Amino acid sequence: MKKFFKRRFTGKLAKLPSGAFALDRNGNVIVSTLPQTFPQTHMREIGERVLAFFRGAQNAQMPLHELNVYYPSLRVTARNLRGGAIIFLLPQTLPKN
Repeated sequence: MKKFFKRRFTGKLAKLPSGAFALDRNGNVIVSTLPQTFPQTHMREIGERVLAFFRGAQNAQMPLHELNVYYPSLRVTARNLRGGAIIFLLPQTLPKN
């Protein structure tokens, strides 16, 4: 039975990012404290979604200043900066028993 449930993994596990990055109103990354190994494409994609969320809220006349998204292993916090945004990526820690 073990051979059916044993996984073979040949690559490295990706370390969850920890840091922040800021975007201008056009979605360009201005500054980042994320590791250099964190892909720019991921930053752009996250940034586009965050900016679209803030723009949608503003168009609905519900301007928001902060967005918090909680995943089981990662917390994303974004703050609106007059058209741009600063986005924090923080790994979640497991509670100690």
